[in-house]
Amino acid sequence: MKEYQKTKINRVKRGAKRATYDIDKINAILDAGFIGYVGYVFDGKSITIPMAYGRKNNTIILHGSTANRMLTSLLKATEMSMTVMHLDALVLARSGFHHSVNYRSATLFGSVKEISNKEEKNEALFCFMEHMMKGRWDGIREMTPEEFERTLVVEMTIESASAKIRDVGVVDEPEDYNLEVWAGLIPIKQVATHPIADHGKPKKMAIPQHVLDYYHQNKS
Repeated sequence: MKEYQKTKINRVKRGAKRATYDIDKINAILDAGFIGYVGYVFDGKSITIPMAYGRKNNTIILHGSTANRMLTSLLKATEMSMTVMHLDALVLARSGFHHSVNYRSATLFGSVKEISNKEEKNEALFCFMEHMMKGRWDGIREMTPEEFERTLVVEMTIESASAKIRDVGVVDEPEDYNLEVWAGLIPIKQVATHPIADHGKPKKMAIPQHVLDYYHQNKS
């Protein structure tokens, strides 16, 4: 079992028993999602925004316009942090104090660089698209030279990370278990519904197999 080394920046202090530094478990959390929350500083102000990402081994791929202030700020700082979180259940206890949620979250720390080499940039964009939906890259047209030039691709190398996971039921005070109060879990899932074709030609086209595969894998 390979783990990220515990450091001052990634060590979990609150709820340490729920922490894991296991690389495979952290990667599983990253691969189960597509949106991460990225923190950065712009004009002395702290800002956090959601960003779509792709993962390849121990790197995270982000992309946007060459004028994107978040990406340009990250490149200037040469480092970044990102958090990915999945909400799995509401935990309804017998008291407000013990209400909670079941979740999986991973927080990453690492160095940042721009990918400017044409071949590496193309591979990074492929990684990003395939993280969103396997097979999608081969089902769309190629980027034009202008689109390619206007796209800024940033790679984060994960140097440190930790995760927190809560996957248990209600934990109440011993004396509260005899109260006439309903307690339990409400599981929560993000699911895909049946694909909806865009107007024009897609209305008359068969839905591509890679789109149907994604739907069937994520519909329940």
